[in-house]
Amino acid sequence: MRINLSPQRRDDTLEVIKDGDMLVINGEPFDFSKMGEGDTLPGSAIRSAWFVGDIDKVGGELVLTLLLPNPWNYSQEQAFPAPLENIPDGPVVFPGPLPVTEDVSIKEAAQ
Repeated sequence: MRINLSPQRRDDTLEVIKDGDMLVINGEPFDFSKMGEGDTLPGSAIRSAWFVGDIDKVGGELVLTLLLPNPWNYSQEQAFPAPLENIPDGPVVFPGPLPVTEDVSIKEAAQ
């Protein structure tokens, strides 16, 4: 599976668990196991705001794009994310934000 990421500044939480050709996104399952080689599932067929564009099956693997919510303290890796490839089953690991220091969190809280 190849997951491309489309970053967007927002405070949502994205939790994804991969199980073969199934993704569980924030507790909601999306099963793509019936897709065959060369198939394309239009993005409009998926009722979820987390998917961006179509989902393709190329070379035996799913290729899709997910929205990546970036917190206020987003990192360069979140702002310009590399595609996630060869993702093992289990929780999907996304790029993390910058650490929060006391000085930064006090300034942020004052705004």
